[in-house]
Amino acid sequence: MSHAATIKQAAAALGFDDCRIAAAGRATHAAAFESWISDGCHADMGWMERNPHRRTDPREVLPGCRSVVTLALNYYPGRSSARGFRIARYAWNDDYHDLVEAKLKSLDETMATLGGTQRYYVDTGPVLERDFATDAGLGWNGKSTVQIHCRLGTWFFLAELLTTLDLPPDEPFGDHCGKCTRCIDACPTCAITAPHRVDARRCISYLTIEHKGAIPEEFRAAIGDRLYGCDECLEVCPWNRFAQISREASFHAREEIFNLTPRAILDLEQADFSRIFKKSPIKRIKLARLKRNACIVLGNTGSSDDLPALRQAAADPDPLIAEHAAWAIARLNARAAGRTG
Repeated sequence: MSHAATIKQAAAALGFDDCRIAAAGRATHAAAFESWISDGCHADMGWMERNPHRRTDPREVLPGCRSVVTLALNYYPGRSSARGFRIARYAWNDDYHDLVEAKLKSLDETMATLGGTQRYYVDTGPVLERDFATDAGLGWNGKSTVQIHCRLGTWFFLAELLTTLDLPPDEPFGDHCGKCTRCIDACPTCAITAPHRVDARRCISYLTIEHKGAIPEEFRAAIGDRLYGCDECLEVCPWNRFAQISREASFHAREEIFNLTPRAILDLEQADFSRIFKKSPIKRIKLARLKRNACIVLGNTGSSDDLPALRQAAADPDPLIAEHAAWAIARLNARAAGRTG
């Protein structure tokens, strides 16, 4: 059995849904990435602009790198049963980094027996992973910049191992978006400013997760009932008609999270937050930002019943919570007076 076949067989045994190989080299869209950074579209994600030579060429990350083994893991948990808010599906349960990295470690050990030296990542390293996944034929990069797979749709995690093994690259699958612009048309904040270009400064996922400060008022109404992240451009993709529920139980909805309400989130103490969101990716934004997001959801979807909780939040010593609660109160009062939708 060839080294490539051994690796793919091991990846399948570990539960990966696809495994393909690309040649190491300068990323296909390195220049576009550098232009995107130059235009400030990465917002406050400063780590993305550091060491661009490493991010655009895996040979700068792993000396002697010859190949990139790209992997897909289906995380689709099905339809939401949440009441009063939405959470991006990838965050419905445990943090995927822990599960995927354990699988990558095992695959790394297999590849080491073949004589390879590896470095592996699941969206944590300086690698333009979608470029190499596309080069390898592991789907293609959609107009929303989300990777699309012919069998998995948009609901999968990408991971990769940079390796010194010289492996035969797989053939690209090609771009199969055609004339479809559903993701662009559906974006609530018009963050997809052109095909294959997202301005993070307008993106709900960035604003509700990565952004640490106040969310600009111009985007708050468009956030709607999205408490954490946004799946809009994924949900509308027609390739999702092929999506199947993930075999990984740790990606399925965690009941205690979905039993919460936005109003209940405003009442959470730190100990409750730490317990409920233990091992959840949501824990990384910390309690204050989650309450910030809950205020926006209530401002968009709440009723007069939510005003007492919002008034209490408006008196919070944390100005981030207080300001967003005051905005929500004003919005609910205006809606009650018939001045806003």
